Amino acid sequence: MLGYLLRRLLQMLLVIFLSAAASYALLYLAPGGPTAGLRQQQQTSRMRITEEDMARIRQTYELDLNLPIRFTRWLIGQPRGRIIIGGYEFFGDVQIGCRKPIEKTVRNESGKFETIVTGCKEPEYLKDLETRKTSKGILLGDFGTSWKITRGRPVTELIGSRVEKTVKLAGYSILLSLLFGIPIGIYSAIKQYSKFDYIFTTLAFMGSAMPSFFFGIVMILLFSIIPKNAGLFYLPAGSSEAVRDYVVPGLGTVVAGSQTDVVLHLILPVAVLTIISISGWSRFVRASMLEVMRQDYIRTARAKGLRERIVILKHGLRNALIPFVTIIVFSLPALFGGAIITETIFAWPGMGRLYFQALGSYDYPVAMAILFITAVLTVIATLLRDILYTVVDPRIRFS
Repeated sequence: MLGYLLRRLLQMLLVIFLSAAASYALLYLAPGGPTAGLRQQQQTSRMRITEEDMARIRQTYELDLNLPIRFTRWLIGQPRGRIIIGGYEFFGDVQIGCRKPIEKTVRNESGKFETIVTGCKEPEYLKDLETRKTSKGILLGDFGTSWKITRGRPVTELIGSRVEKTVKLAGYSILLSLLFGIPIGIYSAIKQYSKFDYIFTTLAFMGSAMPSFFFGIVMILLFSIIPKNAGLFYLPAGSSEAVRDYVVPGLGTVVAGSQTDVVLHLILPVAVLTIISISGWSRFVRASMLEVMRQDYIRTARAKGLRERIVILKHGLRNALIPFVTIIVFSLPALFGGAIITETIFAWPGMGRLYFQALGSYDYPVAMAILFITAVLTVIATLLRDILYTVVDPRIRFS
C-alpha cells in the first residue's frame, strides 16, 4: 500500500504540473486580454493611448515577457533577475520578452482587422526583472494580486472571503442529495416497474434534462417574484443576505444578516442544486442496484434464509455503491469550485460566480488560482476514490 501511495503521489505531482501549464497557456493564448478593452476604446472613441502607456500596462500585467517566463514566475516566483555566482553574473543579457513591440493592423481572411507583432523596439532582458515585484509562487501558496475585481488585493484573501459561501451552498446540497437520492434509488430498484418507479423515473428524467439556468429562473418566478407581488410568503432570491431589513408575510420582519435571513437566501439555490443532483444520483443508484440484485450471491443470501433487509443493505447496497463512490468523491472539487450557473443566477457571492467574474474581466490571477486549486482537489479526490474502493470492496487490494 505504501509503494502504491508513493507512485500515486509522483503521478499526482506530474498531473498537477501539466494541468497548471495547460490551463495557464490556454488562458493567455485566448483572444482578448487585459489590453483588448483599451484597444477597442481607442478605436471607437479615439482616446489617446501612447506607446508609453501601452508599454506600462503590458509591464504591469507582465505581458511583455515570454509565456514560459511568465509561467515560471507565477508557479515558483522565478526568475527574479540575473544569476550571480561567486561575484560573476550569468544570463543577465538573455532576452526574455519585449517592452515595446512593433505592431501592425491587417485585415484577416474573414475581413476583420487584427493586430499582429512584426518586431521589437525595446527588448526585455533577464536583468530587468530585478526591479519588479512578483509573488512567491503558487507552490508556496502565493497567488499574487487581483488585477480587476479587487485591484491590488491578494488573491488568497479574495478567495477566502468567497469560499465559505460556496462551502455552505455546495455542502448543504450534496448532503441533502445523498440523504434523499440514495434511498429513493434503492427503493425504486426494489420496487421496479411499480407506480412509484414510473413516477420517479419520469421526474428524474425531467430533472436531469432541465438546464440549471432555466430551472433557477423558474424557481425565482414561482417562489420569489410571483408570491411577493401577490402579498404572500416568498423566498428572497439573490446574494447571500439582504442589505437592509425586510418584511416577509407570515414571518414578519427579517433582520438583514441574521441567521433567518441567511437561511431564507439559501433555500432556493440549495433546492435547485439538490433537485438536479437527486435526479442524476438516484438514477445511478437505481441502475447499480438492479445490476447487483441479479447476481448469484444475492440469490445465495436469500436461499440461506437471510432477511430481505439484510440482503439489500449488507450484500446489495455495499456492492452497488462501488461505482457510486466515484461520483461522491468528485463532489470534493465542487465544494471549492462552486456552481457557476446557479451562483450567477442567484447572485450568490461564491467561487463559481467569482470565476465567472474573473474570466469576464480578464482577471487572470484569480481565474488561474481557482483553476489550480480545483485541479489539486480533483487529483486528491481521485486518490481518495481509490482508497475508498478498498474500504467498500474487500476484494480490491493495492500492493
